[in-house]
Amino acid sequence: MATKARVMYDFAAEPGNNELTVNEGEIITITNPDVGGGWLEGRNIKGERGLVPTDYVEILPSDGKDQFSCGNSVADQAFLDSLSASTAQASSSAASNNHQVGSGNDPWSAWSASKSGNWESSEGWGAQPEGAGAQRSTNTPNNWDTAFGHPQAYQGPATGDDDDWDEDWDGPKSSSYFKDSESADAGGSQRGNSRASSSSMKIPLNKFPGFAKPGTEQYLLAKQLAKPKEKIPIIVGDYGPMWVYPTSTFDCVVADPRKGSKMYGLKSYIEYQLTPTNTNRSVNHRYKHFDWLYERLLVKFGSAIPIPSLPDKQVTGRFEEEFIKMRMERLQAWMTRMCRHPVISESEVFQQFLNFRDEKEWKTGKRKAEKDELAGVMIFSTMEPEAPDLDLVEIEQKCEAVGKFTKAMDDGVKELLTVGQEHWKRCTGPLPKEYQKIGKALQSLATVFSSSGYQGETDLNDAITEAGKTYEEIASLVAEQPKKDLHFLMECNHEYKGFLGCFPDIIGTHKGAIEKVKESDKLVATSKITPQDKQNMVKRVSTMSYALQAEMNHFHSNRIYDYNSVIRLYLEQQVQFYETIAEKLRQALSHFPVM
Repeated sequence: MATKARVMYDFAAEPGNNELTVNEGEIITITNPDVGGGWLEGRNIKGERGLVPTDYVEILPSDGKDQFSCGNSVADQAFLDSLSASTAQASSSAASNNHQVGSGNDPWSAWSASKSGNWESSEGWGAQPEGAGAQRSTNTPNNWDTAFGHPQAYQGPATGDDDDWDEDWDGPKSSSYFKDSESADAGGSQRGNSRASSSSMKIPLNKFPGFAKPGTEQYLLAKQLAKPKEKIPIIVGDYGPMWVYPTSTFDCVVADPRKGSKMYGLKSYIEYQLTPTNTNRSVNHRYKHFDWLYERLLVKFGSAIPIPSLPDKQVTGRFEEEFIKMRMERLQAWMTRMCRHPVISESEVFQQFLNFRDEKEWKTGKRKAEKDELAGVMIFSTMEPEAPDLDLVEIEQKCEAVGKFTKAMDDGVKELLTVGQEHWKRCTGPLPKEYQKIGKALQSLATVFSSSGYQGETDLNDAITEAGKTYEEIASLVAEQPKKDLHFLMECNHEYKGFLGCFPDIIGTHKGAIEKVKESDKLVATSKITPQDKQNMVKRVSTMSYALQAEMNHFHSNRIYDYNSVIRLYLEQQVQFYETIAEKLRQALSHFPVM
């Protein structure tokens, strides 16, 4: 009997890629369940046949009931089956309490659930907080035991074996990078809400190794922390705790996007060339590889360092020139951010991503990174503050100060994005039209005057005509100007919106640890822990606090530099813009005869 599958998400076929367009709720027949690379071949009721993403369907058994009670897709189940028996059992029990990925969730909502007042605000430039799909708040602020929106298990970059990477799309995460032409006109900065059409998507819990274990207790209550080989020192500088910066810094140039193909030309993807400035030796990566790096950094450092998500994936139109250009620009910005961070840039996984020499070395490093146990809250065990321990009151005050500032900045950034989006619309729509109307009206007036037959007004009519043309030129200048100044201001705000969207989870982790320490007296009194255990807990929460302060000092220094640079650029371009207009008006004025 032919295998049937229910389509869970809409999928639009890419022309020339042998794909099949399917719609949510549609039942298709599986003609080849394992084409490879995360695709299967299916046939719809019309008899049309083509490739469909494996993640977009769920297999239906012969009795018509759902195959998996937790609603996992084919790829999800394959991933769960590959885990050890104990992990699979834990995932199955956790999956009964599925976390549904919603659209437009405010990452601050859970963190601020006990706060008074309304912290919700509109989001003008982006469809949802950059970090909403990355470090997402849950009902418990310090709960990191949830999945992060990626239903597939990541494999390797080679082709033709079990380490084959999926093609350049990302399952249910995929969506149009631009929601409509209006957002594309706005510099492409309005990102598509990739979860709007998949709000019912269910993802197994405890997916990533670093978050499959208990939360802060794992770190706070460990009898003895193993001494890791990697150390992350924290020193006290002029502005307080800070990370130790490397003696030499580097950036990474993302360039030369090229279209490649696999599966005998059935599937296509875009590959980018990455060149670290400190080695000048290039490596090539697809978006899928960037996504893998993002996941590894998030799993390893996400409890301590904000890791903003990558630009969203899209299925259709992903090979269009404008989309490729915008994605490359944003991948460049993301890589530059990572290179500027003293901890991230020096980490083994990041260095391996940039400096592998062959496929064998890449696979070895990739598998090592995926088995890294110093992830989640355990990353704090690698940190060594060169300062005395803080008391709990000071720790709590520092945490509250960070939460208050980042929330206030998040509101400010969103407000500027909203205002900027409205200004962009005005500059590219109504305002140029008004200048065009003035220009046409002046030229029409000159035409009327010319019909009078009066010999002495030629100079005046020519001057009025030139003035009209000038206003039409000004209309074009106004329409093009946002791309020269507002675009960069909006992109900077969009990046920081992504950073700020990560902080609710980070702060939630710290608050959870503080609450555990507060409960320690009761645990000591009931002999559940020893006084030495409590002392260790206070010391470890102090380490977490130093890490938070070090990260905030890095954040502030970057914030000051970035906003100084981008607002200076905006003002310089605005001055040049208005000077250009003023010069054109002076030229138009010079044509008028002096009476």
